Amino acid sequence: MTNLSPKVTDILESGLDVLVYSGDKDFICNWRGGEAWTHEVKWSGQSDFNKIDYKGWTISGSQVAGDLKEFKNLKFLRVFDAGHMVPMDQPDAA
Repeated sequence: MTNLSPKVTDILESGLDVLVYSGDKDFICNWRGGEAWTHEVKWSGQSDFNKIDYKGWTISGSQVAGDLKEFKNLKFLRVFDAGHMVPMDQPDAA
């Protein structure tokens, strides 16, 4: 397996926006695993990102469709009621 976290570090440090999202019903790549690796990526905002709480993420103005954690240009999104294929399970949210 190849560790790509140094590439993610480079992307974050360059200032590009990074969104990592996972469906909360995904048993293949569960959202807790996605959350864990976003916490472990080494970058200048790592400590502050790890301290941030989740906020409800809404679509269509008011429908809560997930939980979002963001600091600077890194965002981690847990999409509710979605499995491994978020766009197929929750197309409006995707």
